[in-house]
Amino acid sequence: MRLDKYLADMDFGSRKEVKQLIKNKQVAVNSEIVTSDKFQVKEQEDSVTLEGDEVVYQKYFYYLLNKPAGVITATVDDFEATVLDIFSDQDFRSDLFPVGRLDKDTEGLLVITNDGALSHRLLSPKRHVEKEYLATVDGIMTSADIGLFSNGLKIDGGEVCLPAKLKIDQVDEANNVSTIRLALHEGKFHQVKRMVHAVGKEVMYLKRIRMGHLYLDEQLDLGSYRELTEDEVKLLESK
Repeated sequence: MRLDKYLADMDFGSRKEVKQLIKNKQVAVNSEIVTSDKFQVKEQEDSVTLEGDEVVYQKYFYYLLNKPAGVITATVDDFEATVLDIFSDQDFRSDLFPVGRLDKDTEGLLVITNDGALSHRLLSPKRHVEKEYLATVDGIMTSADIGLFSNGLKIDGGEVCLPAKLKIDQVDEANNVSTIRLALHEGKFHQVKRMVHAVGKEVMYLKRIRMGHLYLDEQLDLGSYRELTEDEVKLLESK
């Protein structure tokens, strides 16, 4: 790999900017100053340093974010705080992006990565990656609703949803509130809210707790993130 690409991949600037760093004799490979941006680096073998600090090559980054309400699922926005604004300067990279989206007022599991191929696999309609949500509902969910959801529910606008798994965790008849879990294989706009609305109830609180085989870490505070482990990345990649 060319030295300028190595440094650009590690987010030390654009190719033009890292070329200047190399030209200024700020970069060394195996303790030897290199001034050619075309210098070939063995990314898994050579030791690269920038101003004396080691630059370890890592192609892909994977983070698990427990998204809070009030931030939007986007990389940048002129008016709203985004999920990437949560990242520290140390962890932020310009090529990071969220896999899929959660509504502004929805909390829970969101994968942040720079791996476009993985994102495509997780979001591809052909793969039917299951996503599970926990919701508090204004209204009493019933066994009849379970049947409607499992058959493929028609929502507003005439759209028909794929069959979904509805589980009723708790019913509080005195307060007319239900706690449910809903597993979907697609991601229509506001889908959970629209499906619940189609059976005459309203979602008051919504949190995503699973994507594929990856569950939200219950020890991860709301508004916090951490790197995924190798095993967790493999869970995302498994069918």
